[in-house]
Amino acid sequence: MKIAMIGSGYVGLVSGACFADFGHDVVCIDKDISKIDRLNANIMPIYEPGLDALVKTNVEAGRLRFSIDLAANVKGCAAVFIAVGTPSRRGDGHADLSYVYAAAEELAAAIDPKTIVVNKSTVPVGTGDEVQRIIAEANPALEFEVVSNPEFLREGAAIGDFKRPDRIVVGTDVDWARDVMRAIYRPLFLNESPILFTSRRSSELIKYAANAFLATKITFINEMADLCEKLGANVQDVSRGIGLDNRIGSKFLHAGPGYGGSCFPKDTLALLKTAQDNDTPVRIVEAVVQANDLRKRAMGRKIVNALGGDARGKKVAILGLTFKPNTDDMRDAPSIAIVQTLLDAGAVVTAHDPEGMEEAAKIMPDVIMTSSAYEAASNADAVAIVTEWDAYRALDLGKLKAAMTGDVLVDLRNVYRPEEGAKAGFDYYSVGR
Repeated sequence: MKIAMIGSGYVGLVSGACFADFGHDVVCIDKDISKIDRLNANIMPIYEPGLDALVKTNVEAGRLRFSIDLAANVKGCAAVFIAVGTPSRRGDGHADLSYVYAAAEELAAAIDPKTIVVNKSTVPVGTGDEVQRIIAEANPALEFEVVSNPEFLREGAAIGDFKRPDRIVVGTDVDWARDVMRAIYRPLFLNESPILFTSRRSSELIKYAANAFLATKITFINEMADLCEKLGANVQDVSRGIGLDNRIGSKFLHAGPGYGGSCFPKDTLALLKTAQDNDTPVRIVEAVVQANDLRKRAMGRKIVNALGGDARGKKVAILGLTFKPNTDDMRDAPSIAIVQTLLDAGAVVTAHDPEGMEEAAKIMPDVIMTSSAYEAASNADAVAIVTEWDAYRALDLGKLKAAMTGDVLVDLRNVYRPEEGAKAGFDYYSVGR
């Protein structure tokens, strides 16, 4: 089946490469000619484990290609996916849909009859209706259908998530569009991946509701961690104890410095805006957004307090800058607020991250980037683990301590046990223990 993917960013590139691996004929289209040139040279615009090899294999097999020419490449496609960015709009937090609507306008003049236009981008409820209107108004005689098909990809595990999904959500009430979507995802039926057909608006809301619920779980366990510290309890035990309840589940119950990334921050804000516009405030999500914002700065103050309440002139090494491991994504990473808190307190900040330093340097010009965790810790008064990369799970704590001037280790991801920190000579601090 011939498929076009409009947008070659995180969602479009991963989805396009996986569809090609299923055997479909896929073209990824992007207006950024430099990005397309790099992709044609097998240079990935993002870091995602296994993506470069997957792209290379399918390009060489003739199933995947890249282009800047939308009009020429959507002809003959059974489905055209819109996978462009929907960042938070300045001023009100609503999703910026200008790229989605621009794609719809171009597609109106280019697609063949009986093509389905699939919104893969995360969009507020009602966006599919507007895309349908834009295309129909521009080309009234065209027979087509707009379908919602939200993505549920975790950065760092996106390929596995696409090929072994918990569910495939498809929003359309039109039978022939459902048949096309079944054919596209047919390879996943062998894995017994459930496909859920809903109305288009329900599908759009499922994506936002899912991310808001996961953000709520993260924020809940972070608040429990603060309570554990006051009461002398262990948040890891609490997390295990409640996570063993099948109604709750263990995922997203790991205490830390708060959520970040490309999805949770913007999607919770967009959901709040949608709810406000429809006079149905979602108070729980409002509290989650506020608590998460406050937590990031609070983790910076936790490091300052570990230094005795005064960080002026002291050197702090930050290990891990990206919002999570196995990505180079710095969007809304907790490290940004943590580092700014330390700089505001007068600290000198060094840092290391296995993949994120190039992106981090653009937004943290006052931070000294280093080639290793041990170089970052050299002559430092404190070290803080902010992102739980595997590279930081087996550090030689004795070597780390020997490189430092001070003895403070602040473990914001609970990578180590308190006794391990103490044994290495650290004044060790963790979260919720």
